[in-house]
Formats: sequence, C-alpha cells, structure tokens
Amino acid sequence: MTEPRPAEPPGSAGPLGDELARLAVLHGVATSYSPSPGRTVTASAGAVVAALAALDVDASTPAAARAALTARERERDERLLPPTVVCWLGPAADAPTGAGPAVEADHGLSPAALAGLPPGTRLDVGTEQGENRSWVHGADRTDRTDRTDAAAPLPPGVHRLTATAPDGRTGQAHLIAAPPRLPTPAARSYGLLVQLYSVLSHRSWGMGDLGDLTELSGWAGRALGAGFVQVNPLHAAVPGPPADPSPYRPSSRRFPDPVHLRVEDVPEFAYAGDRERLRSVLERAGRLRASVLDEGALIDRDAVWELKREALELVRRVPLGPGRRAAYADFLAEQGQALEDHATWYALAEVHGSDWSRWPEGLRDPRSTETARARAALRDRVDFHSWLAWLTDAQLTGAQRTAREAGMGTGIVHDLAVGVHPGGADAWAQRDHFAAGMSVGAPPDAFNARGQDWGLPPWRPDRLAASGYAPFRQLLRALFRYAGALRIDHVMGLFRLWWIPQGLPPTEGTYVRYDAEAMLAVLVLEASRAGAVVIGEDLGTVEPGVRETLDRRGVLGTSVLWFERDWEGSGRPLPPERWRADCLATATTHDLPSTAARLTGEHVALRHRLGLLTRPLEEERAEAAADTNEWLALLAELGLWRATDGGGGAVPEEEAGIQAVHRFLLRTPARMIGLWLPDTVGDRRPQNLPGTWDQYPNWRLPVADAEGRPVTLEDLAASPRLHALTDVLRTDARATPDDTD
Repeated sequence: MTEPRPAEPPGSAGPLGDELARLAVLHGVATSYSPSPGRTVTASAGAVVAALAALDVDASTPAAARAALTARERERDERLLPPTVVCWLGPAADAPTGAGPAVEADHGLSPAALAGLPPGTRLDVGTEQGENRSWVHGADRTDRTDRTDAAAPLPPGVHRLTATAPDGRTGQAHLIAAPPRLPTPAARSYGLLVQLYSVLSHRSWGMGDLGDLTELSGWAGRALGAGFVQVNPLHAAVPGPPADPSPYRPSSRRFPDPVHLRVEDVPEFAYAGDRERLRSVLERAGRLRASVLDEGALIDRDAVWELKREALELVRRVPLGPGRRAAYADFLAEQGQALEDHATWYALAEVHGSDWSRWPEGLRDPRSTETARARAALRDRVDFHSWLAWLTDAQLTGAQRTAREAGMGTGIVHDLAVGVHPGGADAWAQRDHFAAGMSVGAPPDAFNARGQDWGLPPWRPDRLAASGYAPFRQLLRALFRYAGALRIDHVMGLFRLWWIPQGLPPTEGTYVRYDAEAMLAVLVLEASRAGAVVIGEDLGTVEPGVRETLDRRGVLGTSVLWFERDWEGSGRPLPPERWRADCLATATTHDLPSTAARLTGEHVALRHRLGLLTRPLEEERAEAAADTNEWLALLAELGLWRATDGGGGAVPEEEAGIQAVHRFLLRTPARMIGLWLPDTVGDRRPQNLPGTWDQYPNWRLPVADAEGRPVTLEDLAASPRLHALTDVLRTDARATPDDTD
C-alpha cells in the first residue's frame, strides 16, 4: 500500500526564515519532522509562530523574531545554570550525553552543566532533607570546603543548587537527584487488563466500582496466581450530564473519580439516617444494574453518579468518629492547596458549569479575590468534594492492599492519561503551566493522513523547568499513593508533543520538545520512592532513541502481538526469542479488536457495519485474514496451535487460538504478560473504536461472552473458559523464558 503523504503547509504560512528557525530551536519548537524514515516535512511558519506565542515569545514579525532571538541568546550566554539540573545517582558513565545537564555521582557537575560556569565558581546544594554540600568548581577534590559533607553522596530528592561566580554573579537551579534506573521486576508475572467500569458484579450500581476491583484483585491473586491487575485511568471526570465517557480526557489527573466508590463500603453508610430514602436509592441502583446486565442497556455514568451522589449526600450527614475525623484532617493537610483547588473547581462547576473558560472573569483565576470569596461562600460544597476525594483515595489504597495480601507482586497497575480536559479542574488550577490556545495530537502519518487532535492542552516545558517539575512530581506522588505500577499512555510525550494551534487542523501543528532527562529523573525518583514499576505505552511511531533511553532508565515498554513484526527485514511475525524482555507483552489493548474478533474477522465486519471501511469489504477481509494467518502459521510452526473441528470434546477452534496466542506470549522473554479480561470469555467487541463517536458505544460496554451477553464478576469467577486460559498462564508465567521453550 502506498503511504499517504501529509498535507503540505499552505503557502500563505510563509517559509521559515533563518532567525525564526534559530529562535524556534532555542525554545524547543521543531521546524520539521520525519513521519517515516527518509522523509522530512517542514513545519509551517504559522505553526512555529503560534507555538512560540504560547510560550510567550513574540515572533509575529521578522523584527519581533529578531528581538526575541537576541534576548534569548543573551539570556543563554549570561546565565550560570539552567532552571533545572539532573543528577543521576550512579556511575558517571551512566549519565547519557546530549540530553541536557546532568550531575555526576559525586555531585560534581558534568561538562554539559559546567559549560556556563567559570573556574572558581562556588557551588552550594541545599538538600530537601536540610543538609548542605559545598565545593568550588575546578578545585581539587581534596580542597573542598566542608569536606565531610562535600564528599558524601547526595540523597535522592529535589534540591536547590546555587552557583556563585568569582565576579559575584549568582544563579540558582532545581537539582533533581534520582537513582540511575528503576529496578527490574523481581519475577516474571502475568496479570489481567481491565476496564473497571465494564466489570459489574451483583453488588455494583450499573458500572464496575472499587468494591469490584478489590474483589477482582483478591480473587485473581489467590485463585488465579495473577501478579497484577491493570485498570483504565480512574482520574476525576468532567461532570455532566452528559459526562464524556472516555477515561482519557479527564478533568483532573491528580485526584480520582468518586463515581468509582462502593458506597456501601463507606463506614458511615451503616449509620446513615433517612433509611426510606436510602432504600429507594438502592432499589433504583438495582434496576440500573439489571438494565445493563439483563436488558442490554449501555453503561450510563451520569445515571450511576446521580444515584451515588444522592446516597453520599445522606452518608455525609453522619458525623465522623474521632479517629476518622483525625484521618480526614491529615488527608486535607497532606494534600493542601492542590486538593482545595480541586474541590473548589467542582463546587464552582455546580454553580457555573463545567467549563471554567465560560465562568465570570474573576473566577477564571484560582488565586483571585473573587475566587477566594466564592470558595468561602461555597465552603460546605468544597468540603463535600474534598471528602469524596478522601473516600476514593481510601478505597483505592484498600484495593492495592488487598491485591498485595492476595500474593500479587505488583498489585494494581494504574493508567496515566496523556492530558486533561481544557475546561476541567487541572487546567484551571494549574493554568500557568498549560499552553494557552494549544492542543495535543499527532501529525499525519501512514495510518491517518489528516493527523489527530486529542483536545488536550499541553504543559509548557519552560514553566515545568522553572518550577522544578513540581506539577509532574505532585501528579506522580498522588498516583503512587495507591499504585503498585503505573502505565503511562503515550510515554513518548515525555520527550515531545505535537502542538496544534486552536482552530487549525492537525496538519498545521509542530512538535515541541520537553527536557526528557528531567521528566525521566522525576519519574524514576518518585517511582523508586514508591517501590513501583513503570510501563510506557510506546506503540506506533516512536522517535529514534526514545525506547533505548526509556530502557536505560528501567521503564518497561509495551509490545502487542499483532504489531511485532520484522519491520526492518522480512516484515513477517517476529519470533518470540527476538522480542524485548523489558516490556509488558499483550495480545490486544482497549483500542484494538479482542483476540476472538481478530481470529474470526469480526473486527472487519464491525467496521463494515458502521461504514468505516475505506476499501471494499472483501479486500479488507482478505488483508486481515492474511495477517492473522501469518501469525497462526508461526504458532503452528512452534507447536502452539492446531486447528480443531470443535467436536469430540476438543477445545473449540476460536478458544484454542486464544490459548495459543497467550502460549506464544509466554515464549517471549517479556517480564510481564497482560491478559485482556474480555479475551477470557470470548468477547468480540472492542471497548473503544478509534475514529468513532456516536456510531459506536465507546467506553460504555460491559464485559460480555461471545454472544454478547454481559458477564458479571461472579460469572467470571465460575467460568470454565476463563480458568482454562488462566491455567495456561498460571502454569508457565513464573518460569523463566528459557524454561518455556
């Protein structure tokens, strides 16, 4: 198939002049990109100018660009230190080159960071633990001031570095000191990949909840020998109705969504008054659950939240006991301003709607006098939303504790979305850190000639660096409170993101680079403190060197069977021994067809029914079948697959194929094997069908069997088909890859 060419920038945008190009590079704004090897596309001048404007750099005219370039070069030449410096606490040889300033293991600055320092510059480090280190740049190591402290290694953390030059000039920087890499998972394991909302039990209120997650984790760890359960992002959603069902466009990534609460598990529920009204809520919740499980209704988050909010308002009337009150006070103190901002946004949204850009002007600034006045007036509602965050945090922590007590080595793997809704809580509370008028997406490529616009505002790399990456640190700490591991969606975003000016198509965007060394240092620091594993979703087009850098820092990759081919050679399926070891290996994801659909061709039939095919049906079917048959041939060659007729008690062909696919994954050296939960019961429907909105019920389907009948958590636990598949994984997953050959 001929690769489609992306639309060229319109001539009206104008060519990039030398000064504009130099200015863009100094601010990390790309002037071109390579959609495929050997091809380079130049970014339009309009896209570059717009990206610079979002960074408060005026390049609207040649004169303005010239002045901005002069100012930036002067700033670069005069400053002693960049805003943030990285210290990898390991052998100096471990520090990568060419990626930004780094600090050697003895906390002597590397050549990259020393570039602006004249000999004789005094360096002082004040650690976050309250210790001090001092030495003189260029002095002999035995001639340092305060030798005992200076010789001691720096502790992990985010410290303050001060440079004082001989001529009296000073400079300060945030110093991120992190271990050189995250430890490799101690043992190989397999786990379940779950969209939590889709896993209903006979106790949940129309969608899967944290009670279901706790039950699922305890059962999977004890009965199935699973090492982890990976869930979709549980971030706080933008309130509806209608609420956006996608978990990847949240209002806030810093706090979880209380729609996932198991209301009956809140301790005060047992003492709630107005039992008649509470009984009515429970009856309506039962009918909502039955509509999904028995009547074919879609999952309705708005209806679920309406019921839960009504019940929680009743539960909140119950006074907290002394111990619970003290725990809540500790939570408020620990979360501080971040939680107050979060709860304030939700309280204001109840009055003014869920898009802060449409609020009265004075309320658009979280630090304004008008906002402070409104917060005081809405104090009860602010406390309500703070209380919800506390309850949800407690149930998430409980789920992780249950998973570990059930024998899981990792426990719950949480998912970090790429960004947040532009009108939501995080974009309001951290507005200074987001690029106004910009949206994140993807450039045109062989799969989408028009590119993609995800509708998520990007973080500003300059503001992140100036703050020592405080928003990123706070976000990670919040998630690691209850995560045994973290999956980072589109992990390439730690390196660069495609910025699209508001109102323009994705073809009119350009890449903006982030300090990947600093982002990774923060990630490794916070994950190591939490003892957590990190998995990067690195599917699709990946910039050269990114996977190698992530691997060097101990960040696992993601490998999906159908995409693993010898792309640089024969193009055929990649044999298991050639797969990378440091990854989570899976047969599918939430954005792809289930394994049953792939094996039967149902994924092509679905797209045909929805009118999404761009070629004749038979042509699409033939290509999909050829792709699948190549993999089945390799499975047969390895002795993992033998088609049966389904008779005489034999395993049906489709089920045998799914088992064979997962036996193949066990042949790879992958350290983690992910089992898509719907694959255990033959579900043929994707949870999300990219490129659709109203045409398909994305993010609203319960797990179902091959006939489309919803399957409850209780049904899953009793399913012979599920146990037959997990027995395959349970038997072999803990073996070393060599043992499975």
